[in-house]
Amino acid sequence: MIFMSQAASAITRSPAEVVRKTPVSQAPNGICYAMSGEVTITEADLERMVAAVPNAAAGALDRNAYYFVPLTVSQGEDTVIADRYDVELSDNAVCHRNLSLGNSQCVFISTRLMDDKFSVAFEFYINVGHAMVDRIGVSQAFADLVWKQVEGNVRGETSLDAWDARKLATGTGPDTEKYKNEYLSAAFSDAISIYLLSLYLDVDYADLRERDYPLLAPTPLAERLRKVAELFPPNAGFEFAVYYRRRS
Repeated sequence: MIFMSQAASAITRSPAEVVRKTPVSQAPNGICYAMSGEVTITEADLERMVAAVPNAAAGALDRNAYYFVPLTVSQGEDTVIADRYDVELSDNAVCHRNLSLGNSQCVFISTRLMDDKFSVAFEFYINVGHAMVDRIGVSQAFADLVWKQVEGNVRGETSLDAWDARKLATGTGPDTEKYKNEYLSAAFSDAISIYLLSLYLDVDYADLRERDYPLLAPTPLAERLRKVAELFPPNAGFEFAVYYRRRS
């Protein structure tokens, strides 16, 4: 007699239950984070990933907590967290979900939708960049630099949001100032995200290439990243450097 084995479905819990049952760690920079379920990233990698956020930047995230989970699944108006990867649940999984629980903003990041620590880290840093800009706004020094680049017709951008907003900001419609503000916000959060990623990993800029828009040329991007580094210097143990040719 042959018995067909069938793997049990992943257990799902509400975000509130995950928060209640998961111990939270606090990095030296003050950022709160936690791991829950069967995630593939190691604890050491996650610890360094979070610690890479400069102290001057982490202060803007004092009410945020980041939960690294296998899958964050959208079920209509509800969100559930799976304790491990599940093929059926993955169809409705999202890369991340921001939820307000109590007086904190909890961000659930789906680590099992991504292939490696590069992807997990970039998802985390993108969230950090947006949260920072929402809290502190856009640096005037950064805005001046970026708009000077736009006026000089630099090629490409750092995200689809920035690319679309830039086209509208440089158009002739009645809302150009509104789109300029949206563009500068997107460009600032993008630059923060890429800068943080470069502190954590040796980033090859070509790995960020997208099909939906031309990527910003390396030299103007380096100018933006250096400006972000001035605003948020690296913590001890981390280094920021730009190389135009990878060392052998």
